[in-house]
Formats: sequence, C-alpha cells, structure tokens
Amino acid sequence: MLNQRNLIIFVLLTVALLFAVAGCGEPGEPDEHIGPEDEEELEPDADDDEAAPEGDGSLQRVLDAGELVVVGSGGYPPFNFYGEEDPDTPIGFDVDTGKAIAERLGVELVYETSDWDGLPDGLRAGRYDAILGSMGITPERQEIVSFTIPYYYSGAQLIVREDSGITGPDQVEGLDIGVITGETYVDDALNLGANDVHYAEVNTILLEVLGGRIEGMITDRLVAIRGMEEIAGGDELILAGDLIRTEEIAIAFRPEDVELREKVTEILEELHADGTMTDISMEWHGTDITKP
Repeated sequence: MLNQRNLIIFVLLTVALLFAVAGCGEPGEPDEHIGPEDEEELEPDADDDEAAPEGDGSLQRVLDAGELVVVGSGGYPPFNFYGEEDPDTPIGFDVDTGKAIAERLGVELVYETSDWDGLPDGLRAGRYDAILGSMGITPERQEIVSFTIPYYYSGAQLIVREDSGITGPDQVEGLDIGVITGETYVDDALNLGANDVHYAEVNTILLEVLGGRIEGMITDRLVAIRGMEEIAGGDELILAGDLIRTEEIAIAFRPEDVELREKVTEILEELHADGTMTDISMEWHGTDITKP
C-alpha cells in the first residue's frame, strides 16, 4: 500500500498530467482560447495572394498620357519636314504614318524634331516614346534600340552634278561626298573610299553640290528625287548609277519598352494589310515604297 506521503505525490502528478493533456488539442483543431478578433489577425493578407502586374507598363504609359511622342530630324523631305504653309508643324510620310498608328492606339500624335545624330540618346533619356524618322535597321543600331517590322523600303543613292563626269558610286574614291551626320550613308561614303563631309539637312548638301564645294551626296533615293525637283538648279543634278544598297526602314523603341513596340508592330501589320500604308505612300511619293 501507498503510504500517505507517496499518495499525495501520486495525486499531484496525476493532476499535473491531466492539465498537460487538456492544453494540447488535436493537430489542426482551432484553439478554443482564440477569439474572432484574433482569427481576423491570423488570416493571410488578401493582397499577398494577388499576382504582380504583368508587362513592362510602356503601352499603358502611352495610353494614360493620351499621346504618342515620336521624333524625326525635321529636315528630311518628303518623309519629315516643315512645309511652307505651316512652318511650325512637321509634315510628311513619317508624320502621317505616326498619325495612323496613334489613331489606332486611341491617342494623339506628338511629332517632335531634333538633330539626327542625337535621336538615340534622346530616346534612351525618355524624351520620346519612339524614333519615327526613316531610320534604317542596322546591327549597330540594334545594339541600342529595338525595331518594329519595316514600314517602308528604300536604298542609298549617289547624286552628282550632271557635268561632273561621275557616272556611278565606283568613281568617288578620294572625293568629298556630303552625308547627314549619324545616317547609315556615312558608312556608304567611307566604304566607297570617299571623304565623308557632314551636314544636318539634305537641301544644304544639295546646294553644296550645286555650288561645286563638294563632288556629290549620298542619301535616300526618294529624298534625292524630291530634293532635286524642288531646289533651285536641281535640274543640273543627276542620280549617278544604281542604288548602292537597299535598306529596311522601321520605328525604333527603347529595348525595355517591349509592350509598346509589340503593339505598334501589330498596328503596322494591320496598316500594311488593309492598304493604309500604300495610300500614305502614294500620297507622298506617287509610288508604293511599303513593299520590299
């Protein structure tokens, strides 16, 4: 038999064991001591389960702003230039292409102009949404910007005075040939062995050729034809030989603005398919330059 001392110890241990068991509920059972207000605090925040917004926000940025801001040189007729009727407003093939894109985005087009060689830096700095100024696709440019599909196709052309005796690009080695700073035509002049003389505008170069201060100019064939038709003395100039090369012209975006570039590419595909790009081309060039 248990003596009185051992009995007391046994009873105390039994009571302690019963309290310990009562404090441990079955796994997964709610604790009866937690009230409704405590359960609210323990519930996970609903916001934690929400997925992070998808995309880079570039398309939404333009939609929220209500405008698509693009840039060109402003001195490249008939693509982007200032006309005589309204010398403060850019016009041309590039501008009308931008308007068609902006309309389908449901925003306004803002067409700004700046020096050609500074356009990529301005784009990277966020001053514009895109460069829409007859920029040809090159591997070098693809390292710093991302392009849409081409919206037109053209090529590099040599222009000289009719009395120069020059009949083709293979005759310009060592001669002074005018080009616009930053354009791919600079490389064309150098590859032909010519001295590249830099300017900011097409008409300025044509005047230099007419005045005999340089031997020729390399630019886009369509730009050359338009310039020769409009400038005083343009009938003294000729297109010398065949195209030096052909090129694809596209719209340039910041590499990170993927959503905006993809949407504009989608719109360009629609504009090509429904004939809108052809109509714009016929209005400004009298021929369709939107097909390869």
